Order: sequence, then C-alpha cells, then structure tokens
Amino acid sequence: MIKGLAITPPILGRISIGKVVERNGKRLPEKDDQFTITSQVQHRDGWVNHPFDEELRQKSGNGKLRSIPVRVLFNDPDLNLRAEYSMFDRQSGRPLCVGNGETCRRYTTSGVQSLPCPSPDGCELAQGGMCKPYGRLNVKIGDEDELGTFIFRTTGFNSIRSLAARLNYYRAVSGNLLACLPLELRLRGKSTTLSHRAAIYYVDLTIREGMSLEGAIAEARLNDERRKAGGYDQAELDLVAREGFGNGAFEESEEEIAKVVEEFFPTDNGRDETAHKSESAKTTVTIPEGKDSLREKLTKKAAGLNSVATLPATF
Repeated sequence: MIKGLAITPPILGRISIGKVVERNGKRLPEKDDQFTITSQVQHRDGWVNHPFDEELRQKSGNGKLRSIPVRVLFNDPDLNLRAEYSMFDRQSGRPLCVGNGETCRRYTTSGVQSLPCPSPDGCELAQGGMCKPYGRLNVKIGDEDELGTFIFRTTGFNSIRSLAARLNYYRAVSGNLLACLPLELRLRGKSTTLSHRAAIYYVDLTIREGMSLEGAIAEARLNDERRKAGGYDQAELDLVAREGFGNGAFEESEEEIAKVVEEFFPTDNGRDETAHKSESAKTTVTIPEGKDSLREKLTKKAAGLNSVATLPATF
C-alpha cells in the first residue's frame, strides 16, 4: 500500500442539497430544498445526475427528492461518517490543518505535525471563518455494488450532529449491526435566529419509512445471518477500512481538493455567504490581491507553532 495515501471507500457519485449557478460571470451558491444525486462526471453546466436521481424522483410522486433509501458500509459509525475541523489554503486548495478539537494534523515548514487543537473559536489561525467543521458520509444506494458508495459532504453543524447521533444510536440498539440496517437519508428543515427565521436544511438518518425500529432490527439480524452464511466478514472489512483511512494524513486527494474548496470555502471579506443557506452549496474561491495566503501566514508563524493551538479538515 502506498504510504501517505488515504484508502477510502469506492465512490460512485455524490449526494448534495445545493448547487452552483452562474450570475454575472461568477459561480454562486444556491440553496435547495431537496437532494440531488450526481455521478462523478462534470461538464460546463455542472454535475451530471446519476440514474438513481431520476428513478427515486419518480417514486417520490411529486418530483421532489427529500428521502433516499440507503445502507451504510461499516458497523463502526466513525468509518461511515468522518467529521473534523478543516482549514485549507484557498489559493492552492491544499489542506493545511485537520483537527478534532483536541489534536490536529497541520502542515508546517517541517512537514506534517501533530499539535493541540483548541477548536476554531480558540485558534488564532482560524479567525475569519478560515476553519470549519467538515463531515463526509458514505452510504450505499441500491444493491448493484456491495462496496460502492455515494458521498455526502457537509460543513453544516446540524447535519454532522444529527448523523453522528443516529449512527451511534442505531449501532447501539441493533447490537452492532449498523451495516445491516435498512436506513433512509431524510432532508429536514428548521429555522434559527441566525437564519432570520428562513428555513435552513440539514440531513438526518432514520429507519426507512413504513418500518418500525424493532422491525428494522429484525431485518438486520436476518441480513447478518445471511451474510455470515455466505462468508461475508464485516469485522475484517471495518478493520481494513480503518487502516486505509489512517494511511494518509488527509483524506482528500489533490484531484478532489479543488472541488472541496470551491464548494465549502467561498470568501467574501472573510465571510461565508452560504453559512445559513445550504450545507452543500458551492461557489468559487478567490483571494483578494495583496493579502497573504494561509500558507504564507502559517510559514510566518512556523517558529511559534509548537506553542500555538490548532485547527481542522475538509469537504
């Protein structure tokens, strides 16, 4: 295995709740009140929808895709959902710092170092919205590819908190049969004082519509027995996945980083315009002329890094 390269689940497509539109020559985020399932192919008008998108829209009855039947690949919730604080160099797109509020991995002039992480509110380098919570959820849609997944990326705290809670709770109540449960991604709306009473949307994970929790657990037990009878080793799959994620300092490849920065790290006088619009909306990233890049700032502070607390990760 190539050292330094994170081995992540195979990706068949993306799940988003926002899109990019072009206005006056600029790519700007636009919120949405439904899911979109795309392939990994992109043309000048945006991402090409995956066939699952149209199929599920037709089944919804009203053309709005607000729920998606899914399963997860692993029994360990932290393998299905990786959530960290993240900071990027907005010029190069390179991840600079990834942390969990306790420790972080940060690029310095001496290479990648492990340092304390005080969370964005307590970190000097995170000022101006440079560092955000960033979660990636891998799920399976359909049964054609047992190991292929679709990825939902978000910097929304509501989605990250709800998804983390659900995954951990379902694992507990099912007796560690999370990967065998019939689940459903569901889009929910809420209003807050920060959103000025406008609806904001986040993603939740539930048992599939029409099923009780007890019924879903019973189905999970049958699925587990069937898999074991066929030689499926879930424990070994989780172990190999954990080793694969840990093989690299940062999860995203160089090819993916530019898309991550475009989608979640817009800049407008240091302010994120998508904060209360959509957790998966996109915009291009520009750096004001005459301003130091994050990489330059970090270089200037390199001498004092060992005594300074730190930050987190990506899309």
